[in-house]
Amino acid sequence: MTSTGRVATSWLRPIPPGGAPQLSRAGQVGYPARRLGELVQGRPPGVTGHQWSTAGREGLDQVVCAADTGLPLFAVQFAPPAPAGSPARRAERMTSAVCAAVGLPLLRVESPTLRAAEHARRLVEYVIDARGYAAGTDPDTGDAVGFRDIVGRLPDGRPGPVNDLGALTRAAAVEAYVERRLADPIVRGLHVRWTDGPAEGWSWVEVRPGRCLVERVHLVAQRFSCGVDPGRLAEDLAAVAIGERLRDLDAAGPSLMDRDELRGQIRRLAARRDEFDGGFAFDHLCVD
Repeated sequence: MTSTGRVATSWLRPIPPGGAPQLSRAGQVGYPARRLGELVQGRPPGVTGHQWSTAGREGLDQVVCAADTGLPLFAVQFAPPAPAGSPARRAERMTSAVCAAVGLPLLRVESPTLRAAEHARRLVEYVIDARGYAAGTDPDTGDAVGFRDIVGRLPDGRPGPVNDLGALTRAAAVEAYVERRLADPIVRGLHVRWTDGPAEGWSWVEVRPGRCLVERVHLVAQRFSCGVDPGRLAEDLAAVAIGERLRDLDAAGPSLMDRDELRGQIRRLAARRDEFDGGFAFDHLCVD
């Protein structure tokens, strides 16, 4: 079912004033840990009873609302990867169906490492800023700099893209290399966007000679514009996940991947180019 603004207004329930939001930014406020059923005024048309009862219990890690009306504008959900056919996958599909029916845009992050408690608020702030910047940029001016490519001073003092969520990870990797805890200081990555599917970002760093720490993030932007390319955002989030793992390299040891196996996976991914929406962006150094 395709939603219109009128349908969304009639089915989405404003979050009432009184509860203090976790964040306030650019005329929008964010509330953590809300159930989808709290936001919807009854079962919408086109949604089965089973879909509604399952999806209504699903938690949304951040719900962003208009500050003046309390009406939900979009939601963010973090989840670990789940196998096809699992109950978690079925609940995900039902949640997507209900969100689509009521016109609630949904941004879903699938990662084995990233968690809502540590990363949801920062991601919400980022996309609010990115969307605001994109809205103020004239698409007809070909020389406009994208939000992700704005250059400024990085945390380590060097110039670089200040809106790279993985910047702290890249600085931490250099420090770890100087301390001889990594074999290579460069955090590498790739990203793709599957046609009619999620964006996928990979990030990796060589911890020991020939052994790599690898993170992958799936980003599902359902009726939602991130303000930046979703593939690049997924890759940056994968770099953030690498940064989390760099804090305890001893624990990461057993899960390191052989560099040749990583190259093989990248080549197999590249062979599926006809399934991508757009290009295949990667660091060529990884497949030499």
